[in-house]
Amino acid sequence: MARIRKRSIQLSKLCSFACCRSSSQDEHAQIGQKGYSRVVYCNEPDSQEQIRLRYRGNYVSTTKYTAVNFLPKSLFEQFRRVANIYFLVVACVSFSPLAPYSAPSIILPLVVVIGATMAKEGVEDWRRNLQDIEANNRKVEVYDKSSCSFRQTKWKDLRVGDLVKVCKDEYFPADLLLLSSSYEDVVCYVETMNLDGETNLKLKHALNVTSFYSSAESLKEFRAVIKCEDPNEHLYSFIGTLYFDCQQYSLSPQQILLRDSKLKNTECIFGVVIFTGHDTKVMQNATDPPSKRTKIERRMDRIIYVLFSTLILVSFIGSLFFGIETNNDLSGGNYTRWYLRPDKTTVFFDPRRPAVAAFLHCLTGLMLYGYLIPISLYVSIEICKVLQSIFINQDQAMYDEVMDRPAHARTSNLNEELGQVHTILSDKTGTLTCNSMEFVKCSIAGTLYGRGMTEVEIALARKRGEQLTEQAPIDASESKKSFKGFNFRDEHIMDGKWVSEPQSDVIQKFFRVLATCHTAVPEVMGPDEIMYEVESPDEAAFVIAAREVGFEFFARNQTSIKLRELDPTSGIRVDRVYELLHVLEFSSARKRMSVIVKNPENQLLLLAKGADSVIFERLSKEGRAYEERTKEHIEKYSEAGLRTMAVAYRELDNDEYKTWEQEFLKAKTSVSADRDVLMDELACQIERDLILLGATAVEDKLQKGVPGCIDKLARAGIGIWVLTGDKRGTAINIGYACSLLRHGMKQIVITLELPEILAQEKEGDKEAIAEASLNSIKLQILKAKSQVTEESSTEFGLIIDGKSLTYAMDKNLVNSFMDLAMRCATVICCRSSPKQKAVITRLVKSVTGRTTLAIGDGANDVGMLQEADIGVGISGVEGMQAVMASDFAIAQFRFLERLLLVHGHWCYRRISMMICYFFYKNITFGFTLFWFEAYTSFSGQPAYNDWYMSCYNVFFTSLPVIALGVFDQDVSARLCLKHPLLYQEGVRNILFNWPRILGWMFNGLLSSIIIYFLTTNSITGPAFRKDGQVADYSVLGVTMYTCVVWTVNCQMALSINYFTWIQHLFIWGSIAFWYIFLVVYGSIPPTLSTTAYKVLVEACAPSILYWLTTLLVVIAALLPLLSYRAFQIRFQPMEHDRIQIQRRRPESTEYDATQRRLSESSEARTSSELPSEVRIRIDNLKASSKRKN
Repeated sequence: MARIRKRSIQLSKLCSFACCRSSSQDEHAQIGQKGYSRVVYCNEPDSQEQIRLRYRGNYVSTTKYTAVNFLPKSLFEQFRRVANIYFLVVACVSFSPLAPYSAPSIILPLVVVIGATMAKEGVEDWRRNLQDIEANNRKVEVYDKSSCSFRQTKWKDLRVGDLVKVCKDEYFPADLLLLSSSYEDVVCYVETMNLDGETNLKLKHALNVTSFYSSAESLKEFRAVIKCEDPNEHLYSFIGTLYFDCQQYSLSPQQILLRDSKLKNTECIFGVVIFTGHDTKVMQNATDPPSKRTKIERRMDRIIYVLFSTLILVSFIGSLFFGIETNNDLSGGNYTRWYLRPDKTTVFFDPRRPAVAAFLHCLTGLMLYGYLIPISLYVSIEICKVLQSIFINQDQAMYDEVMDRPAHARTSNLNEELGQVHTILSDKTGTLTCNSMEFVKCSIAGTLYGRGMTEVEIALARKRGEQLTEQAPIDASESKKSFKGFNFRDEHIMDGKWVSEPQSDVIQKFFRVLATCHTAVPEVMGPDEIMYEVESPDEAAFVIAAREVGFEFFARNQTSIKLRELDPTSGIRVDRVYELLHVLEFSSARKRMSVIVKNPENQLLLLAKGADSVIFERLSKEGRAYEERTKEHIEKYSEAGLRTMAVAYRELDNDEYKTWEQEFLKAKTSVSADRDVLMDELACQIERDLILLGATAVEDKLQKGVPGCIDKLARAGIGIWVLTGDKRGTAINIGYACSLLRHGMKQIVITLELPEILAQEKEGDKEAIAEASLNSIKLQILKAKSQVTEESSTEFGLIIDGKSLTYAMDKNLVNSFMDLAMRCATVICCRSSPKQKAVITRLVKSVTGRTTLAIGDGANDVGMLQEADIGVGISGVEGMQAVMASDFAIAQFRFLERLLLVHGHWCYRRISMMICYFFYKNITFGFTLFWFEAYTSFSGQPAYNDWYMSCYNVFFTSLPVIALGVFDQDVSARLCLKHPLLYQEGVRNILFNWPRILGWMFNGLLSSIIIYFLTTNSITGPAFRKDGQVADYSVLGVTMYTCVVWTVNCQMALSINYFTWIQHLFIWGSIAFWYIFLVVYGSIPPTLSTTAYKVLVEACAPSILYWLTTLLVVIAALLPLLSYRAFQIRFQPMEHDRIQIQRRRPESTEYDATQRRLSESSEARTSSELPSEVRIRIDNLKASSKRKN
């Protein structure tokens, strides 16, 4: 079939190859050894033997913390951060005489910051706890031996050995051994979406020996012992033995029902509990996702180290000067600064021991200048990221109405990384396409049926410059028949008109194969309404197509399939029953599926469908009548991006079948290691001499908006790789349809489908083949690199298949291949395996050193999503496995455009600006302390009251920076999408590179100089009060602190591009709160408020000098930033500056002409700054748009 299946449905007479391997004798010989020691006494959970084993209960907890360990474990998590450890040490030392301030003033901010983060973690963990409580208190029916009946029990009270009854649409409460079911042949259907993300049903089969235990009365005497493997995470394997009635029976995964899977299409089952709680396989798989950190976070750590180095440096400088001054206090036996009474001082200021005093002063300096390290930085960033994630989740523009699914940020740690994506690696089926297969065309008896053109055909015709002869797309169906999975229209086939066709007998056989050769399960929803539970979307398309043509599959059991067919002679619909003898299941190795049935005429028929290459080689000489024309049609369908499958049949001889069946049943019941090989050989033996009927063509349609989204992402300078399992031709044509490959783009194809390689393969020498393949790939890569170098102005698309990719990733070639790939605008890897997808992602991430984003929708994409810097899961029809492994989840690929270009750009800008501003405001504040200490001979005297310093980061400057990190927008969402080149600010990391960071730090240093020296020179000379008193220490501290609060908050106001009432409230409210704090704190008795006692009310507020100084200093401190921004906007505008200027200017003819010239010059300037591959891509896109116009 078209897609590889993780698990295969196994009917009672169904053979699955290499998917559900039966346990061999060697495997079961391990029972009782290490790793295989579990013993379960069935229906005897209270027995002494079972109790002595002390297996876990069924209570499940997914929380990170418990009531006992929350405090120590959460504290440990907080103090893993270097900055928090520093502040903890400072808080401890603050109780010593070394501290320049009181202990409570440093402990309280630390408690607030740590407490806020712990509270956030506690709330998140409590939510997980509520989910656990709900799951643990679900009800299940458990067998009670004393009353011989089932009673309801909570999941958490289940024990190993309990017998349980699970009804339809209920979840299994633990890992169970299936004993019996409501079906006569003891099968049941299971949905495993919570385990592997797949929505198709799996079929489980109990052992025949336990099939009789299907009632409460019969279970009374049931006793057995199970010996099996110990708890492990392997969902698709199980090794165990059932000891029952003095016999041993091997157990396989077919008898195991896993916790959190759901019973479907089965009234009830009876099972025995094997694994409970955290021993179940689903809980064994519940590992934490890989830890991902953004590049900004990693750089932020380095900045913290820089600030720590600065802290140590200024402390050392201060202590050095302090030591010199202290040493000079004693000169020739006389005390220079006698007024300090150095003769009666402590060791901290002893001129007789200046080295010791200098060392102790250095420790004091490390605490005093600790405000260079932003204590609230981490918690502020976490708050901002959580709020940003809420905005992503609530963005209505990324809400899919059809599926009723919004976007979902499953982690808030990677928000800003969305704005720095350099390369996107995407799956195709279900990601770029809908994975909703529609039967659109078919070839029967060498005749084409089905009208209309697919999107790929239209794109292909336009690429070739052909005139479209059949303009109508397939979607524009004139037929009244419109069903999901069916988009076929042809007046020769529909409405029973196929009976008039020359080859009506072949058409009849063709659709009978489609209606019979499958593992679908019909579910009657109402009159004339049937739903099909299928393993894959294309299988549903075939069954629905057969139904619409007149061959309705409406019922099945384990031995028969029922069709309602149109009788060609009478013209009425009749019911026909086909006896189902064997189902030879699909596997990725076989690439085909067959059923053996007996029709109402007692004919034995083998009906087959599969890959054309596999079916054609099994045709008989008489069955090749339509081979050539069918091959031509299949090639045409592949070019149109359709998925093809050949259909054939064979009439079996009764004696031949009986002989084959005996051998097949013998092989099927074998437990030898070569069981699968024997069964495969026997399947090949019967699947021969087939008669070709035709081929199907189903369309996996492109998702809405995919071409436009890819085009916009390309214009943003993002490289796009597509990793798909499709054929090369199909992948290329779909590439054109979705704008991955564009007009004017040259293709580089690396392949091993070359005559010399094919000749080597025929000889069969594996070493020679490998050497020739490696050399061929090496030559192709070198040739392609020289071509790219010579034609540097041309845009290239690289196409490589999975086989070639294996050799390209050789350690001697991988660097050359990656160099070539990164110089191409688009890379398409076809025939890629899931493992190759993950390896390629890892290579792209390591070679480029840039941010990679992987996007996919299926379980086969999980490795790729976890390997990339950002994993985006599409919540499509393949289940939720990709979503569960992702960092962000969206319903449609087109939403990726908004997720990156809008939210990614905003989040990157907000977090970058927020961190830079944090460092700016702390350096501004911290260095005013340094300048003041220099003024006071490095005495260790702080410039401000203890509580002024403590509240600086927590109350007076924290809220405005959070508002910046949550609400600021340089341009609107519409303009972000209109100007995708704006995204390059994040890719090139313009807003958080070292020049930008150091620039903000220098601005902080400059602001501290202006604030300190202007303030001291303004108020220390003349009389400050009306009564002639000059400014004292407390007045100087308040005035300087006021200037700092005003300056840093006004700097914030100048940096914000998008004001809301919240920003106004936080900025001006923080300044107002400073004055309120001064009044309230200053009214407290001086024993507590110390220098702040009524300093504003009685000293500062009545003085005009205080207000004039504040105004002068704030304006002077803001001038450097204003001057720099004015110069930058005028002479070196950034991309968002140009957009803002363009948006604000009035519209006029003269302006438009001027703007065009400005735009051209600015684009040229921007282009010169961009990486060469981005510049080439943009030039080609412009040329392409001009040709279209």
